[in-house]
Amino acid sequence: MNIVVTGANVEVAQGLRAYVAQKLERLSRHFDHLQEAKVVVREERRRPVGRARVVEVTVWGDGFVLRGEEASTDPYASVDRIVDKLEKQVARHRSRLIRKRRLDERRQRQAERARAEAAAQQEVEEAQAPRVVRRKRFPMKPMTEEDAALQMELLGHSFFVYRDADSDRICVLYRRRDGDYGVIETE
Repeated sequence: MNIVVTGANVEVAQGLRAYVAQKLERLSRHFDHLQEAKVVVREERRRPVGRARVVEVTVWGDGFVLRGEEASTDPYASVDRIVDKLEKQVARHRSRLIRKRRLDERRQRQAERARAEAAAQQEVEEAQAPRVVRRKRFPMKPMTEEDAALQMELLGHSFFVYRDADSDRICVLYRRRDGDYGVIETE
């Protein structure tokens, strides 16, 4: 991580620069995507403290920015408090990323499970598609329409296939919705 320490109308001692660099390196152990840190030290008048050294730290990472500011008479104490604040921010950001990654993984697993269930359902539907489950063979004796109707009634079917005694053609006798009969003749 690149660390830049500057002073605004204040001379920053070399010891403070080294202390800031040492403390900000602690942030890298939590999150390795930190790219640059900019530290500005300035002097201001603050009511409860009087003349205070204000230390402002801005840290840039991959897609996020962390910022903290502290004021006290001792700049070293300000750096300590800012680093604590930034560690909390880094931990919060890291936990959000972990939570998001886990949520994305869970969503991906649910989508895969849904796709697998859909494929299984499609296989079941294909297996349930109408298919031939029974074949019947019977000798076709020539008969009249009246004999075919009687035979159909005896079997309890809604249609009957027979060979017509007059024309020697194969015909289908069926019951219509109105209760009457219909005949389909082949040519």
